[in-house]
Order: sequence, then C-alpha cells, then structure tokens
Amino acid sequence: MTPIDLRSDTVTRPTDAMREAMARAEVGDDVFGEDPTVNRLQEAVAGILGKEAGLFVPSGTMANQIALGVLARPGDEVICDAAAHCVSFEGGALAALWGIQARTLAAPRGLLDPVEVEAAIRPAAAHYPRTSVIEVENTHNRGGGSVYPLAQLQALAAIARTRRLHLYMDGARLWNACAATGTSPAEYAAGATLVSTCLSKGLGAPVGSVLCGPRELVGEAHRLRKRLGGGMRQAGILAAAGLHALEHHRGRLAEDHENARRLGEGLANLPGVRLLHPVETNLVFAVFEGRSAADLVRRFALAGVLALPEGSRPDLVRFITHLQVSRADVEAALRRMDRALAA
Repeated sequence: MTPIDLRSDTVTRPTDAMREAMARAEVGDDVFGEDPTVNRLQEAVAGILGKEAGLFVPSGTMANQIALGVLARPGDEVICDAAAHCVSFEGGALAALWGIQARTLAAPRGLLDPVEVEAAIRPAAAHYPRTSVIEVENTHNRGGGSVYPLAQLQALAAIARTRRLHLYMDGARLWNACAATGTSPAEYAAGATLVSTCLSKGLGAPVGSVLCGPRELVGEAHRLRKRLGGGMRQAGILAAAGLHALEHHRGRLAEDHENARRLGEGLANLPGVRLLHPVETNLVFAVFEGRSAADLVRRFALAGVLALPEGSRPDLVRFITHLQVSRADVEAALRRMDRALAA
C-alpha cells in the first residue's frame, strides 16, 4: 500500500520535467552574483511581485528572518498575530538573531485587524520599544490557509505608511492566495516594503524562497544571507526548479484547493469530526472530538495516510493537499481514515 502523504505541501518531489530543467541549468557562483539561472529566478519573481529586486534563499524561515533583520534594529518591536510563523515556528530567531521582540495580537485566523494594529503601535518615548514593522502572513498557516482580503492588507499598508513603519509580508503560500482570489501577486505585494514567497510549497520545487523589495534593501538582505550562511554557490540547479515551477505549476494550484475542499467535506461527514476553519486553499484542519491527535496520526499512518497533529490543541489534525495528491488519493485517504476511526 502506497502511503498518501498529506503532512505538508513541502513533501513534493520534483517532476521528471523539473529534474530535466535542473540537469540542464547553466550555473555559476551565486555568492559572487555570477549564477545566471539564480539571477533569472530573482528577476522573474521580483517582476511578478512588482518589486525592484529579489534574493534567492534556502528557506522561508531564512527569508522571514532576513527581512525582519533588515527592517528592524535590536530592541525594536514587530507587530504580528499571536500565531505567526515568525514567532511560532522559527526557534526564537527574532530574539536570538536580531534582539527584536514581537508584540503579538490575537487575530481571528491570523488576519490582523487594522484598528487593533494601530492601537498597538508604541508611543515615541524612551520608555518603550520602537515599533518598526507590521508583519502579515498570507496565506496563514495556523489560520488554516486563510487568505487576507486585499482591502484589509491595503488598510494595514496605509497605517504603516502614515506611521512611518514597514509592512513585511510572509508570502510562503502567496501563490495559493492568488489562486483562491484571482488577485495578482503584485496587487498583494504592493503595500509591503519586503515580501517573500516560497517555491517549495504549492509550486513543488525542492527548496527555496525569494525575498523581494527595493534594490537597496535587497542588497542589505544579501549581507544578512551571508551572515546566516545562506550563500549556496552553484545554486542555479535549484533555481532552475523554481523557474520551472513558476512557469508550469502556478496554474494548477486551484486543483489542490478543490481537493482540499473535497477532503474537508469527507472528513466533516465522519462521526465525531468537524472542521475548525472553512477550507479556503489547500490546508484542512480537522477536530476529532475527544480523540488524541497524536494517537490518530499513528493510526492513520498504519492505514496508509500521513498527517500531522497541528499542535495548538490536542484533538486537531492538519492535512495539506499538493502537487502529488490526486482526487483519487483524496477519496482513498477518506476511506482509509474511516476504517481507522472505526477500528
């Protein structure tokens, strides 16, 4: 029995066509700025996002931390939601790397309320940390793949401009937000000083994110990438996968969303199961009332379905659809989990 892997959209493997593109990639030393394929990728993503320049980095976590390290000084404060990836899943890096503290706000599904954000900005006085950045995550991981309404983002960007702050967008799954709404990446990114997006999630590339923004700030980001050991020399082999994904995999993201909706419907019809959030993109959060998520994940694995305990409550399991999960896989996963629950 072949396992159906719904743990994350990071588990995808390169397609044959992507592997061919990687094998043919022209390469050079990217630390010297001499890898032509990396340069094409950076220019392509920056162009899609409407920004001047881009920087290829190994991971979304590194992109987030470089961006916040560029935009804030030690002792500064970043306003973000309480479940943001940069404070929940990055090993305390804000404090450990940059001496930055987070001012976290409770936000439904991780989507910040502009009124609450403005109220959280510190007064300009020696007693307080300096508020320097508003951070948003689109789509939001712990929000169940929630998508920021464009008007809400624009309101946050207006506050940042008026109060002379930066807006940083963690767009690890920005491609999914665009597929779900029809909003262009450039529209979403317009109000952000810096924006990052992952190639290794919905787009199915094996590794990498691109951080984009003004050329001067991207130059500073390059310096911090070096500090963190993120220079990857002949990285064009990886960048070629990202270029292939941009060209060939963006248009199919709606399939993942359709499969996620079907998975959510099927799970909600199982006894004792309800969805914690509406399914907007490719993430499904299912509550198994009175059951241990850790135990269920073990049971599901034995039945041939891989998933993860979400972690924010003991009965919550996270499922993510992706490039290598078909509609037939979804139906098979539902049958397998139904049997596992009944056993």
